[in-house]
Amino acid sequence: MRHKTLADLTRPKGTVRTLSQQEELPLLRDHLLRLDRTSRHDRFHGYMDDSFIERYAEKCANDGTTIIAFFENGVVRGAAELHPPDQSPDSLPEIAFSVETSVRRRGVGSILFRKLMTVARAKGYNSLRITTGAQNEAMRALASKFGAQLVFRHGESTGTIDLTKQDQTELATSWADNTFNAARTVANLNRAYWQMLLRMSGWSRAA
Repeated sequence: MRHKTLADLTRPKGTVRTLSQQEELPLLRDHLLRLDRTSRHDRFHGYMDDSFIERYAEKCANDGTTIIAFFENGVVRGAAELHPPDQSPDSLPEIAFSVETSVRRRGVGSILFRKLMTVARAKGYNSLRITTGAQNEAMRALASKFGAQLVFRHGESTGTIDLTKQDQTELATSWADNTFNAARTVANLNRAYWQMLLRMSGWSRAA
């Protein structure tokens, strides 16, 4: 049996890329259908059945929506959506995020958010609109981290992100992120090192 090396234990899993239009319908649809009841409620600000999600994914595949996906083992586990401005009542491109439970608390939302803002800037957008459910604290915290000024009304939190000011916001947050990530990396390296030594010596923790 092959023992895991130090690199195996600490290597990050997952890739992020923009889906092609041919991929968007099946991959986005299957990801959204896998969301648990609470996650589905948070994403759509209310419970939506499978038929709604299938129609929604089909719409995204045909209306110019850009889908940025987080893949783990070839499966989409998180998605960031950038909807074109002509679909918005205030002519602002709208963004939305969804992350499956299995990959939460791993920074997937932040990775998708940064990638989405890069894509939005490349398209020439200066502002983005985000709407999230009032109970979706994780999404509200993530939006605030990237400079969104959220206002609560009609059971939803709605706000805008000024992309022209994001460079300063990202500099302020990246220092904290990098400090935290560095500490986490050291802890993971130490843990992986001792696990490898225990395996090599024939000791392991009981399951």
